[in-house]
Amino acid sequence: MYTFLLVLLIIDALVLVAAILMQSAKGGGLAASFGGVSTAADSFIGTRQAGNVLTKIAWWAGGLFLGIAFMLQLMSTRGRAPTSILDKGLTPTQAAPPPVTPPPQSVVPIAPEKSAPPPTGSQKK
Repeated sequence: MYTFLLVLLIIDALVLVAAILMQSAKGGGLAASFGGVSTAADSFIGTRQAGNVLTKIAWWAGGLFLGIAFMLQLMSTRGRAPTSILDKGLTPTQAAPPPVTPPPQSVVPIAPEKSAPPPTGSQKK
């Protein structure tokens, strides 16, 4: 969406520049240099209507330019940009829990307990 609006802004800027440069001013402007008093735009659209049409195109293109530029500015937030570690400041880190270790093994071997002899089938009571 951002790229589409950016391309639209560039096209609108070119239309705006063309509409402004083609308008005839009191001194004739750029329109007078294309053929003297009667230009191609004047003969095609008419002298009086050419100024009105070009003026309306310039106003609409200028308004669209400002609107699209404002939308692009809102879309380009700083949250997406990478941040530096230095911008975060000095914050204490959380202490990591101590590692879990198994209980210590005895160095001295434990003697096996003396167990009673297994019962036999012929015991007297």
